[in-house]
Amino acid sequence: MSIVQIERIINGGEELFLQAGIRSVTMDDIARHLGMSKKTIYQFFKDKDELVMALVKKKLKEDEDQMNSIISQSENVIEQMINMMKCSEEIFSRINPIVIHDMQKYYPNAWKQFQNFKAEVLIHKMEQLLTKGINQGYIRPEIDVRIIARMHVNLVEMGFNNLIFPIAEFNIWKVQKQFLEHFNYGICTLKGVKLLNQHKNISNE
Repeated sequence: MSIVQIERIINGGEELFLQAGIRSVTMDDIARHLGMSKKTIYQFFKDKDELVMALVKKKLKEDEDQMNSIISQSENVIEQMINMMKCSEEIFSRINPIVIHDMQKYYPNAWKQFQNFKAEVLIHKMEQLLTKGINQGYIRPEIDVRIIARMHVNLVEMGFNNLIFPIAEFNIWKVQKQFLEHFNYGICTLKGVKLLNQHKNISNE
């Protein structure tokens, strides 16, 4: 029962955080949203920081599982990149930029967890993807996979920077899509570009 309660609290917190950001949502708000007492929530989470950390760990595990599934089901590295773009679109379309801002500024432990995930999972997987693409002849062999993988992952993060791309002026997914297309075409060989265009045409149809 406790596991069910924990998952319900985490999911309830996520729903409110995505609507209004993390900082503006109180434990009282979450309790009212779930129709339970605040005392019940505090049985499982000593404060909001702990709840935010649990939510971040849950989401990062889900993202890692989703990436592993995409990679295992795709035939070649170009298809993997296309499918990961679609996966990214789904993720970014439901993220409130305020959540990223709040986590950076007010929840350092959760932000550190995300940064560790970025370094240990995202960059590592991108290095593997690029190396595989070079071996398949789709990715330019002269690129340094360690540099390009870090550039790509940090570029995605930059797309959330409200100082560079103000929310009032830019659609987050459009920014990310431009980044991803620029990245994909920049790293591909002619063989890779041809396959990339084929997948794009199929997707557009």
